[in-house]
Amino acid sequence: MGKDIFTIRENTLSYGRGYVYFLQYHLVWCTKYRKKVLTDGLDTECREMLQKLAEEYRFQILAMEVMPDHIHLLVDCKPQFFISDMIKIMKGNLARQMFLVHPELK
Repeated sequence: MGKDIFTIRENTLSYGRGYVYFLQYHLVWCTKYRKKVLTDGLDTECREMLQKLAEEYRFQILAMEVMPDHIHLLVDCKPQFFISDMIKIMKGNLARQMFLVHPELK
């Protein structure tokens, strides 16, 4: 990713049409049964896939850390996105892509 996880851009307000917002979410999700499967290069693939999803769905990942059994994300998004829908998109697409590339994870 190229960014230090502790170096986050300054807090700036975002402006929409008739509104001002500053939304950041700290998301954490775990692998099934907390199995340590995100190792040996899978962590970098996971980062790349999440960055592509962020570009596709137009939200910004400010900080990301992929641990062997869980993922931490700090996400900045527009108020039009429901956080539950955004999490479904990220988890569902990431799992589908990972299982297609690495069927041994199932």
